[in-house]
Amino acid sequence: MTRGRIGRRGALLLPPALAAGSTAAQPAVVDLLLVLAIDASGSIDADEFRLQREGCAEALTHPAVLSAISAGPRASIGVALVEWGAPGGAATMVDWHRVIAAASAGVLARAVLDAPRSRQSWNAIGDALDHSAALIAQAPWAASERVIDLSGDAPDMRSLHPVEGARRAAAAQGIVVNALAIEGGRPGLTRTYEETVIAGNGAFVMTAERRGDFARALRAKLIREIALASPGTQTG
Repeated sequence: MTRGRIGRRGALLLPPALAAGSTAAQPAVVDLLLVLAIDASGSIDADEFRLQREGCAEALTHPAVLSAISAGPRASIGVALVEWGAPGGAATMVDWHRVIAAASAGVLARAVLDAPRSRQSWNAIGDALDHSAALIAQAPWAASERVIDLSGDAPDMRSLHPVEGARRAAAAQGIVVNALAIEGGRPGLTRTYEETVIAGNGAFVMTAERRGDFARALRAKLIREIALASPGTQTG
């Protein structure tokens, strides 16, 4: 089970047009609900943080990603952005956006770039998974495929809810936990994430060799995740 509600620390940040409640007229079902949970812990300096945010924006608006979305039965996915690090401190920085084409992807990318950085420390991956699972439970749309896409440069360290329990709880709710390991100066992190973070049917880890490789790795990861939610989509 997830740990409590998403409180003020996880305040939902939206562009004004979406904050006004534009989801009301949107279809109630999407192909995929995807939480991008990115590392904002103390090991991430300002330049590295910028690369992560820019990598998310670039991946979300890439033509190959948009093509994968359009190939789905409903040609739409829901995406939210979470930052994690501090024990119990994971925060929702961008609330749910429905992406259907380049325009809506551009709105989401701008929200990702404009959101402030949350205050984080250490590496509490278990708490990040709990927060992300609670966010999926509160999504404004239903989806048969629900994914937490966690990226980081270190293993779990100080979670209030240890990662083993958190990932099992997410999987029990039908949520797939995938990971993107930023190897950098920590060789072997991909294997660690394979053994301790991912969960659910078809879960996988993608590797970014360094911060500058984040956008490429995330783009490939998004295409694979969207394709898994859309049978028949090519992933090559």
